[in-house]
Amino acid sequence: MHQAEATQQLVISVRQVKRIWLAYREGGAEGLISKRRAKPSNNRLSKEVKQQAVDLLYSRYLDFGPTLAHEKLSEAHQLKLSVETVRRLMMVAGLWKSKRAKKLVVHQMRARRACLGELVYIDGSPHKWFEERGPSCTLLVFIDDATGRLMELYFPSVETIFSYSEAVRRYLTQYGKLMALYSDKNGIFKGQHCLARG
Repeated sequence: MHQAEATQQLVISVRQVKRIWLAYREGGAEGLISKRRAKPSNNRLSKEVKQQAVDLLYSRYLDFGPTLAHEKLSEAHQLKLSVETVRRLMMVAGLWKSKRAKKLVVHQMRARRACLGELVYIDGSPHKWFEERGPSCTLLVFIDDATGRLMELYFPSVETIFSYSEAVRRYLTQYGKLMALYSDKNGIFKGQHCLARG
């Protein structure tokens, strides 16, 4: 195989292929193993710097979070550490506990209702629906759960219990009785607030 073909298959540069080929020719398959393997990193922090950081964290920044502690160590003590390094040092020293990711709550999909009118979802959305051709208003929408059909679209000036009542009247006139209405946790459907608006 030519080196140009190898660069395409390995998705590396020609220079890297030449370096790898030379290492293979000189040392066989073992020549491809990194010389730094099992050796400490060049960027490793010295024990003295780690200890200095931990001592400062205990003596001055006991109640700080990793980000703020990192800023103070950099600004006031010229310790150039990354935020992650400070976080690790604080965790090892028992000064910081990592926040566990919130448990993912999986909501099971609810099966759609069987018949038209069994459950109707209602919602309102204030917007400049007619752009500059008219004033801002609210669109009240009635969506049938069984079919997904838009059953009623009504444009009152504001979203109130009275505008919903008018939309329900229009729905009943056109389609007849329904079994249930469902809305989100909109405040206009709660207690005294219903009467206060409108």
